[in-house]
Amino acid sequence: MKQLIETLDFELEPFFNLSIDNLCIADFEGYFKKVNPAFAKLLGYTEEELYSKPVFDFIYEEDIDATIKHGENLVHGIPLLNFENRYVCKNGKLVWMHWTATRSEDEKFVYAIGKDVTFKKDLENERISHVTDLSRINDRLMQLNHITSHDLKSPVNNLVFLVDMLDTSKIKDETVLTVLEHIKRSANGLKTSLNAYIDAVAEDEVLEQELELVCFDEVFQHVKESIDTLASHAKVQFEVDFTEAQWVLFERSYMKSIFLNLISNSIKYAKPGVVPVISITTQIKDGHKKLIYKDNGLGFDMKKVGAQIFDLNNNRSDSRDNKGLGLYLVKKNVTSLGGSISVDSIENQGSTFTIMFGDLI
Repeated sequence: MKQLIETLDFELEPFFNLSIDNLCIADFEGYFKKVNPAFAKLLGYTEEELYSKPVFDFIYEEDIDATIKHGENLVHGIPLLNFENRYVCKNGKLVWMHWTATRSEDEKFVYAIGKDVTFKKDLENERISHVTDLSRINDRLMQLNHITSHDLKSPVNNLVFLVDMLDTSKIKDETVLTVLEHIKRSANGLKTSLNAYIDAVAEDEVLEQELELVCFDEVFQHVKESIDTLASHAKVQFEVDFTEAQWVLFERSYMKSIFLNLISNSIKYAKPGVVPVISITTQIKDGHKKLIYKDNGLGFDMKKVGAQIFDLNNNRSDSRDNKGLGLYLVKKNVTSLGGSISVDSIENQGSTFTIMFGDLI
């Protein structure tokens, strides 16, 4: 037994010297009595330099008080767990150390194991910096929302007022009357959408919006009416079936945005000389409600742009006015409420968007 103990004692020295963790032994007077090569190399000092000064001479000034407090606890027999402080290397660089330590019962020594967590701290600081930047950007976007909605409200109201002023009884041309009626409906629809948008922005600033039961057909009919002129001109044929799932717990304005952007895209990217056919159906799968949206338009090459189709400034089109905002908003509206969206498309054969909503039936 004695021989085994002696053998183990003999093997502890290489274990101490070869460890990649930072190991040290300090006395109650606050001096290092032994450090392993890894710790000396990390700080850039020789072992003799580390032994020649109190431990606190190597600790970053702002962390000394906290280190003293935890050191006193160690002296009184309270183990040190998950304590972090900063050491000043010989070249002036700061390193973050994560310590676990305990005192010996029969000797006035402290045994400690430290890990260099500087990289983790740098990542954490970088994350905090990004969050701060995002918060600042969000504040600027909110301010822009207010400015934009306020500046648009007056001209929209003016447009509605001008349309109402027209005396259609004096107009005999049926085509002109039809156009004016479409203008009036579009202007009123724009006013309604703008007011709803302003209300939504105001609510988002105060509290999280409450979800409501949104009827698919009701929203679809509203959106269809708002773009009736555009759809009629393109001769769009709608095939709609919301029988399996008639409603979903969602945000109404988000659902309007989803329908509006998907339908507008289908009209924009319709195949020349082919009547656009848009199919919108609902399903229930694994307790989740699904919305399946299909068109017979130009489609796109999934290998080229499939991964970026929901990104801003995607490469679907060379058109300068195409910023990819529509599909970006569709995805944001879906995923922000716990849902998901996928797309399947073949060039010149159309696209299928499948939306899985987050609520359970």
